[in-house]
Amino acid sequence: MQEQYRTVARAGVHETEINRSRFLCALAPAATEKEAQDFVARVRKEHPTASHNCYAYVVGADASVQKASDDGEPGGTAGVPMLQMLMRREVRYVVAVVTRYYGGVKLGAGGLIRAYGGVVGEALDELGTLTRQRYRLATVTVDHQRAGKLENDMRATGTAVREVRYAEAVTLEIGLPDADVAGFRSWLADATAGSATLELGGEAYGDV
Repeated sequence: MQEQYRTVARAGVHETEINRSRFLCALAPAATEKEAQDFVARVRKEHPTASHNCYAYVVGADASVQKASDDGEPGGTAGVPMLQMLMRREVRYVVAVVTRYYGGVKLGAGGLIRAYGGVVGEALDELGTLTRQRYRLATVTVDHQRAGKLENDMRATGTAVREVRYAEAVTLEIGLPDADVAGFRSWLADATAGSATLELGGEAYGDV
C-alpha cells in the first residue's frame, strides 16, 4: 500500500472562458469507480445542452483505476490531458468533468489540449488538495480511572483518536503510522503503568 496520497479537498466548480467557449471544470472526491461514474452522470444531467462533457478520474491510492473520455472532442484532446493533469498533480480518488459550451471559435488540437488540461489544473488550485496518510488501526482498552487523562495525552501528542466507547472498560479506537507502533506501545505501558492493552487491526487512510 502507498504510505500516503493526495486528493481534492472538496467538491466544486471552476469556470474559465477561452476564445468564447465556456469551460466548467467540476471536481469531486470519489472513493470508488461507481462514485466517479455517478458524478459524471450527474454533471451530464445538469448540462444537457453543453457541446461536450469530458471526464477523467483516478481511483486507488496507487492509481490502479484510470479512465478518461473525450465525449466527442477529437481523440486525445480532452479526456487524456485532463487525466494527465490529475496524474501530474499526484491526486487520487478524484473525478473531473469539464463541460464545454462551444463559442464559435475552433481551438485546434493543441488549443483543446491546453484548455482541458489547464482548466483541471486551475480547479485543483482553487479547491485545494489534502494529504491522506496510511494508518494502522488499533484499539486501546483501559480502565475508567485512567481513560480521561490518557485520551487527553494522546490527543496532545498528535495521536489520531477516532472513537471512544465506554462500557465496563473504556476502548479508544486510534490510528497510528506503522513506524510509530512500537514507540506508542512503550509509551502506553509507561503512561498506564502497564494496565492498558493495545490490539492492532487493519489499515486505513486518514487526513494528515
